[in-house]
Amino acid sequence: MSTPVSETRRAGLAATGEQYRIAAGPYRAVVTEVGAGLRELTHDDEPLILTHDEDEVAPAAFGQLLVPWPNRVDHGRYTWDGAEHVLDIDEPEYDCAIHGLVRWSTWREVERAPDRVSLATRLLGSPGYPFRLDVTAEYVLDETHGLTITMTAGNHGRVAAPYGHGAHPYLTVGEPIDDCIVQIPGDLYLPVDDRMIPPGPPRPVEGTGYDLRAGRRLGPLEIDRAFTDLHRDDAGRAWVHLGGMNRRASFWLDHTHPWLEVYTADDVPPALRRTGLGVEPMTCPPNAFASGVDVVRLEPGATHTGSWGILAG
Repeated sequence: MSTPVSETRRAGLAATGEQYRIAAGPYRAVVTEVGAGLRELTHDDEPLILTHDEDEVAPAAFGQLLVPWPNRVDHGRYTWDGAEHVLDIDEPEYDCAIHGLVRWSTWREVERAPDRVSLATRLLGSPGYPFRLDVTAEYVLDETHGLTITMTAGNHGRVAAPYGHGAHPYLTVGEPIDDCIVQIPGDLYLPVDDRMIPPGPPRPVEGTGYDLRAGRRLGPLEIDRAFTDLHRDDAGRAWVHLGGMNRRASFWLDHTHPWLEVYTADDVPPALRRTGLGVEPMTCPPNAFASGVDVVRLEPGATHTGSWGILAG
């Protein structure tokens, strides 16, 4: 008697690799071996982010880490210390290189405990990015403060490297975001052209549909923009809040992230369209490798560390 295909699949290993499960109080999270991606985060068994199956390739960059640049590089071309580099184009629709080089890489376990896991990967020189980085992502759950993610990159190579990072979770409160109250802390937003490349500097949100600083019902507004000049609390954190009828999800990013991309999930799998709000902490804006804006110059022996987090309420 033959074994059903579904049983055969489940007898093997997950396509996204090892599933690192951590917990603290009412919080649970799952981090994947591929890309050190955040696949699940729940509070009292209610999802705080959009998720995907462990055998499904992360759609629309769900929960992925973006290293060594977030967002796009126009035509994949940039100049660094007088030398021109050309990255592989992995967004042919816009002729761009997008979201870095490690989100499909295998990450190895460095440290693991019931409430935390630390994964690492080594990025060696390649065409378009001939530099060496060692990158660690640490996920820590706290029963009061939720999830904190800390990214550290070290340049163990012989020359200075351009560097930036970001992440791509989608907050959710279990209902369409059109009906939610959304608060975004940016005084400025970055316009883009029809290829999603910034043609100029940021502009004030004042008087535009992107002014959500005080929080308001989102409605049908479509957003896929970077914000900056972020309002911060005494700890240097900027906050995004997504409030539904019965619960709220909140996201913070520390001072090492002067940019925040917000995306209203208009081009994700149909069943999930506009059920989550993409909130992307970024150390530099879209097309930063080409423009040079806020790109970190990571000298040999230097490290860069940044943190962000998600919690209920």
